[in-house]
Amino acid sequence: MNIFRRERDVKSFTTGQSIFSEGEVGDVMYAVVEGTVDIFWRGQLLESVNEGGIFGELALLDDRPRSASAIARNDCTVAVIDLKRFEVLVRQTPFFAVEVMRVMAERLRRRTV
Repeated sequence: MNIFRRERDVKSFTTGQSIFSEGEVGDVMYAVVEGTVDIFWRGQLLESVNEGGIFGELALLDDRPRSASAIARNDCTVAVIDLKRFEVLVRQTPFFAVEVMRVMAERLRRRTV
């Protein structure tokens, strides 16, 4: 999703740096602008999220702790999307909402099949 290249709220992380940890309270999701982020569940690598990919989206959809950890595989830049920005993106770009649902469905299938 290239819509994140113009986001104003971005953060940079160095190789091996934690972006968030399983069990933490979360109120934002992220989109990878540059680099790769690894997602771990109970210490096991679940997925590597590359440029254009999203992660941490569950934090905006439920009021529960993070279900996984995110660690920068290499130096990376991520866009930080809070609930207000998420709602704007959904209204302005309906395709965005469909893509978030596709990502969530794909991750769910991988964990249950």
